[in-house]
Amino acid sequence: MTWSARQYTKFEDERTRPVRDLLAQVPTDAVASAVDIGCGPGNSTELLLARFPDAAISGMDSSSDMIAAARRRLPAIPFEVADIASWQPAAPYDVILSNAVLQWLPDHEVLMPSLMAKLAPGGTLAVQMPDNLDEPAHVLMREVAADGTWAGKLAPALQTRAARHGADWYYRALRGGTTRLDIWRTTYHHPLAGGASAVVEWFKGAALRPLLDLLDEAEREAFLARYQGLIAQAYPAMPDGTVLLPFPRLFIVATR
Repeated sequence: MTWSARQYTKFEDERTRPVRDLLAQVPTDAVASAVDIGCGPGNSTELLLARFPDAAISGMDSSSDMIAAARRRLPAIPFEVADIASWQPAAPYDVILSNAVLQWLPDHEVLMPSLMAKLAPGGTLAVQMPDNLDEPAHVLMREVAADGTWAGKLAPALQTRAARHGADWYYRALRGGTTRLDIWRTTYHHPLAGGASAVVEWFKGAALRPLLDLLDEAEREAFLARYQGLIAQAYPAMPDGTVLLPFPRLFIVATR
């Protein structure tokens, strides 16, 4: 899957607010080292640095385009292209931040304990994941993908999406290895100017990418046109053209 830092940051303020809320709940104060895994264009890393200005901060992402954008944004911070699933740091961290990335990875029953093991004693894993697969935008995305000449082409992308779990699942999975565990779910309501097209632009920055990557230009235009028509019905615009986009997110702050 390819990523575009430019597309992702079209809604940077809205995408950054959840990580700001997440970092405010991290209880660890004596932080010597912190890492942003799945750092994207560096917007979350910037907040991590502001929260722990005296710590050695680093970032990683599987996308070279995102890493290039992060390096331009924060040239003094070391960033690397790396895969979270196979990541083996040289030393444990006091804080591991993961903002809107773990939902792309499978096997959370293995992944979450593995990330906790990469923390120093007293260290904190801070995770935020979209929890919106049952929202109209995602339901319609799957319906359009399964109903069209592109259905066979897109089926593998739909089948390989990682399963999502609820708060109770993560609580049970993590509580045995933590001294403090805080899990909550928040629905943000983002006002987007531009009607249905703005909602489509939002999802082109993330959830739509694995689907659009598999389509040629003509198919992509047809897919997006059909999707936008359904989005306009599901998210009716206000008289001034604004659409209110509900976006549920799951937060986990786990201290070792």
